[in-house]
Amino acid sequence: MGVTPRRPSPLRGRKPTKDDLAQVDTAAPDGVDDVLPHDPAERLRLLIVGVNPGLWTAAVNAPFARPGNRFWPSLHRAGLTDHQIDASLGLTDDDEQHLLSRGIGITNLTGRPTVRADQLSRTELREAGRRLVERAEILRPGAVAVAGITAFRTAFTLPKAVLGPQDPDDVPGWPDGVPLWVVPQPSGLNAHENIDTLAAKWRAVWENAGP
Repeated sequence: MGVTPRRPSPLRGRKPTKDDLAQVDTAAPDGVDDVLPHDPAERLRLLIVGVNPGLWTAAVNAPFARPGNRFWPSLHRAGLTDHQIDASLGLTDDDEQHLLSRGIGITNLTGRPTVRADQLSRTELREAGRRLVERAEILRPGAVAVAGITAFRTAFTLPKAVLGPQDPDDVPGWPDGVPLWVVPQPSGLNAHENIDTLAAKWRAVWENAGP
C-alpha cells in the first residue's frame, strides 16, 4: 500500500502563533500526514498509533509535535531512534527517512485535530478502531502500539483493558500474527509517566515486534 508523500510544515519552519492554532480546521478528517513507507513492499517493524493530532501537531503537520510532549525523548531513550527528533517546527525529510529506515511508522486513530483527546466522540473513536483493524490487516507490521489507554478502551469497547500487550481475540477482525499493545499517552499532561517509564514500555514493544 503506497501513500502520498508527506507535506512539509505549512508554516515553513516557523513556530505556530496563537492565531495559527486558532485557524486549525478541527473538522478536517486528516489533520496531520502519516509517516508510512511509500513502497508497499517495505515492511514496518512497529506501527505507532496516536489518538489524534492536537492543534500544534496539525499546525506544523508533524506527529507528537507539541513542545513538552515526551514521545520523541522517550523513543530515543528507548533506543528506537539514534538521535532525539525535534518535530516541534515540522518533521524533516531526514528524520522521516530515519524513522522508516528503522521500520517505524506513525499514524493516529483519527486524524481530526482537537484541543484535547477527550473531545472525540465515542462514535468517532469506534469508527477509528474499525479503520485501524483494516489498516493492520493491510500493513501487517511486526507490532502495533496505541498510545492512549482511554481512547483504546473506547475505540474497541474494552472498558477493562490495561496497559501492555493485548489479547488480539478481544478485537474483532484483528489480523493473526500482529501483536497489539497499548502504551501510555506521552503528553506532559500525563502525570503518571516520565521519560524513563515511557522508554521502558517502548523497549518492551520494540523487542516484541521482532527484527
